[in-house]
Parts: sequence; C-alpha cells; structure tokens
Amino acid sequence: MPLSRITGVLRDELERLSMEGRAKGKEFVIVDVKKPQGKKGPRFLLKGYGDREFIRMNSNSYLGMSLKDEIIKIEEEAARKYGVGPGAVRFISGTYFPHRELEKKLAQFHSREDAMIYSAAYVTVIGVISSLVTDETIIISDELNHNCIINAIKLSRPKDKFVYKHLDMEDLEEKIRNSTGRARRLIIVTDGVFSMRGDYAPLHRIAEIVNHYDSNFEENIITIVDDSHGVGAFGSTGRGTEEMTGAMADILIGTLGKAFGVNGGYVVSNETLTTYLREKAITYIYSNPITPAEAACALRVLEILDSEEGEMRLKHLRELAERFRKGLSEAGYETIASEHPIVPLLVRDTRRTLDIVKYLLDNGILATGLNYPVVPKGDETIRFQINADHTDYDIDYVLEILRKYRKYRWS
Repeated sequence: MPLSRITGVLRDELERLSMEGRAKGKEFVIVDVKKPQGKKGPRFLLKGYGDREFIRMNSNSYLGMSLKDEIIKIEEEAARKYGVGPGAVRFISGTYFPHRELEKKLAQFHSREDAMIYSAAYVTVIGVISSLVTDETIIISDELNHNCIINAIKLSRPKDKFVYKHLDMEDLEEKIRNSTGRARRLIIVTDGVFSMRGDYAPLHRIAEIVNHYDSNFEENIITIVDDSHGVGAFGSTGRGTEEMTGAMADILIGTLGKAFGVNGGYVVSNETLTTYLREKAITYIYSNPITPAEAACALRVLEILDSEEGEMRLKHLRELAERFRKGLSEAGYETIASEHPIVPLLVRDTRRTLDIVKYLLDNGILATGLNYPVVPKGDETIRFQINADHTDYDIDYVLEILRKYRKYRWS
C-alpha cells in the first residue's frame, strides 16, 4: 500500500499533538438551532448531546445576522432568481448583478473608489499581498498578525521581511529605517483587530510614521490592514479600526464571514489597484466567488449598518462586551482592556485551558481554547466572542459558571 510508511509517521505526529494538549480533536456538529426566545438568545443542539442546549460563545457572527429572518428570506429569494452557486470564476461568466452591487456598496461604505470580493478573507489577503510583492519589496509585519498574513508573506517571497513587536511603534519605525535604501517598495501589514486578543492596531500612529518615511521609497510605503474582526463589529457605525483610530489604510481587507453573517472576503482601495488585482490576484482569478444570494444578503447588512437599527445593534454589542469583560475581572480572571466583542480570558496554561473549556461544555457553553502554536507559550487563552443576539441573561449565566469554576476548581 503506497501510504503504509507515511501513515505511521502521521499517526505519531497526531499522537504527539494529543499528548501535548495541542490537538483540536473531533469537531462538534450542530444539528439544530433554536431562535432567541424570551430572555434567552439562540441555543444550539449538537450531535451526540441529545436535546441539550448550548450557548455559543465562540461565533464570529457579531451582529447576529446569520439567524435574522429578514436576511434568510433575502438569501432564499436571490437563490431562486440566480441559483445556489455562481457556476464559474468571475471572468468566465461568474459575475452576477449582486456581486457588482455589493462591491459598489462596500467601496461607498469605506469611502474608497472601488472594491472587489473574494471567496474568503484568507484568500483575499493571500491574493492582495502576493500580487503586490516584487523582488524589490520589503514587508514589515506585526508579530501577532493572523496566519493568513504569515502565509501570504511566505508565498510572496519578498526581498526581505521584518517582524515588529506587537503594537510597538518604536520597533516599527526602526524596521522602516533599516529598510531604507534597500528596496523600491515597502509594505507594512497588520491586523486591524487582533483575533486572539481583541486589541487593535494604532492606525493613526502608523500613518504618521509612514508619512515621515514614505519619500525614502521610490514606489511608496503601502499600508495593508486586515480588519476582518473589526468591520461590522467595531466603532459606532461598524467601520472598524479605521473608525476607532480616525486613520485610513492604503488597502483595507475585510470579511463577509463574520459580522455580515455569510461568506467571502473583500478588499477596498483606489480603482487602479482593484483593476490590477482583478488581472493579477491568483486567488481571485482561479476561484469561484461567493454565491449571488450571499452577496444579496451582505448588501442588506450594509444597509442595516447604516441605519438606526445598526446603531442600536452595535450599541447593544458594546454594552454586552463591557458587561462580560467587567464580570471576568470581578471574578478574578485576567483579560485585556478593549471595546471589542472579542473578550479573552488569559489562562496562561495549556492543561488548565483545556479543563476550563470542558467545564464550560459540561455546563452548556461553547467556547474556544487557544493554545500554542496558535498563541505563544504563556499566552494560552479562552476566546469568548459576544454576539448582538446574546442577552443579558446569557452573559450573566456564563459569568456565573466561570465564578463557580474559579471558586471550586482553580487551585
């Protein structure tokens, strides 16, 4: 059998991951969803757990749009009109009217000239960065940037790369000085909101530094921000880290797969850049887009964000996140100050992280433990994600379970 020897090697690796507490293990399978009722938000039923209901505290659906009846109806109607899939890549008759309308609306939402959508934010990052890197390009990246940025840099093979300490602007500036005279083009890339922590990049400070050194590079210093966890969930109007810092990136990447409740990624910038990416980005050219129905849903979510309903949902989301973060601190847990609905519980130990996650599961709560190498050793964390369709009751219940753990099992 051709795989006989490598199978043993792979099995050993899996066993090692399990022994170290780093294996993700089997995936939970959601078999039913109960819509919000009374004082309770949505409840989820899992395969193998019978009729037990779970609060989902690890969902990226920050605005609660994926379960909103109006959005579901829009998807159903668009699917009847256009079909359930695009049937081709964009340049081979795979572009539908909702795709272009969504791109126009995204550009308007972010005050840019143009936008283009991809099948996912991960492939957006890879497509954008790999298309803009030449053999005369240096990239500078925050040390806690998402895996998609790390792999995009590897794939791009720039002339050189530097990694600056997390949110350390002095270190960033030093890396820029060290790059001066060594490349025609410099790219600075950062997450907007950092997905493991809920903190965010000081884009205003980055802009000040870039403006100071830009003339040293013949083809500019280009700032790229992946704000997938920021857009739709952060800022009074949901415009993410740019809104929170009052500064704009040259190239902004977002996702439709979190606050918007569907799938897909996108990039906004000037029209020349997006036109160039349509010709050069491998993950755009050779991959199907999201469905027309998903694009139609995202269009409606953008309209909601720019309405009174959107402002109220975002306000409710901020209040719930503050309630949960305050409750964690009062219970004696370590967390990170932020206004974002990602609320990390810093455990700093792999085994205890696994134990808390299991305790939460046993009490009807789904949460995600993050261990090395997803986070650095010593930063082991449980990431809680607040959604706008959570309720005060939900938040208080989770906090009560965590207080019990702290009292009876933390030693």
